[in-house]
Amino acid sequence: MFDWIQQLADWVVFDIFKLEEGKHLTEALNFFIYDSIKILLLVFVIIFLMGIVNSYFPVEKVRNYLSRNKLYGFEYLTASLFGVVTPFCSCSSIPLFIGFVKGGIPLGVTFAFLVTSPLVNEVAIGLFIGLFGLKTTVIYVISGILLGTISGIILQKLKLEKYLSPWVQQVLANSQKETEIFELEGASLKDRLPSIWQESRTILKGILPYVLVGIAIGGLMHGYIPEGFFETYLSKDNWFAVPVATILAVPMYSNASGILPVIQVLVSKGIPLGTAIAFMMGVVGLSLPEAMLLKKVMTIKLIAIFFSVVTFCIIISGFVFNLIF
Repeated sequence: MFDWIQQLADWVVFDIFKLEEGKHLTEALNFFIYDSIKILLLVFVIIFLMGIVNSYFPVEKVRNYLSRNKLYGFEYLTASLFGVVTPFCSCSSIPLFIGFVKGGIPLGVTFAFLVTSPLVNEVAIGLFIGLFGLKTTVIYVISGILLGTISGIILQKLKLEKYLSPWVQQVLANSQKETEIFELEGASLKDRLPSIWQESRTILKGILPYVLVGIAIGGLMHGYIPEGFFETYLSKDNWFAVPVATILAVPMYSNASGILPVIQVLVSKGIPLGTAIAFMMGVVGLSLPEAMLLKKVMTIKLIAIFFSVVTFCIIISGFVFNLIF
């Protein structure tokens, strides 16, 4: 399906730039051109389609729905599913988290949303399809939803509400995030399309630098790092590879658009897919900037418990991915 993109990349590299085949620079540039076009096309299509979904399921309605419906124990799964259709990174999800708490939604259900939202969204889905194929994407989406669901259930069982900051209500009053696309209630799809198109362009413009930087880093790694470079320490035979990759990822921060092209190259260089995805989940789903924002509404103890539970679930996911693939 993407053969024409590869032919275009080859034409630019070999016919326009006259680069010699087999050289490090040639491989890096070819990778950059091919992945940039493929990923940006896929991401824009996915963003536009999910924009249609978002226009019919605004976050305010999601919050009200979850607060009024107990759903017979399926609240956690529902919150995770809603996390999939909200295009936010871990840091921009915080205002939504605050709004959910204010709306009376149980803390565990809110955590389920907070975990899933940055991990599985239209950008991550579009990138995953382009980089790893549909089968791997489906498994990743399911694992991300289950990760949020299970983490939310565990955190709810721990009864952690007492660790929310005492002045949280003051923060809540000023933190509700709204988007123009959610103000189209009652409009037809035809009426919504201009706003959806504009929103899609805005999102793509916002992530474009991250995508290009990520692909550029991936291209350099693809062209200059030899095959099997990482296998010695991060192979499936080393049980500690997944925990180490996850823990090392926690202090870092990037969104899915920036880290996924790097993950693709790590996999091509010998790192098992589960280990690479565990690293990606740690980078995207847990970060120091997120912890700093959470400090406004949680005590340090609650943040530590939240990070510990999610880190544990990510490590388990990494092992499961390695078993599947």
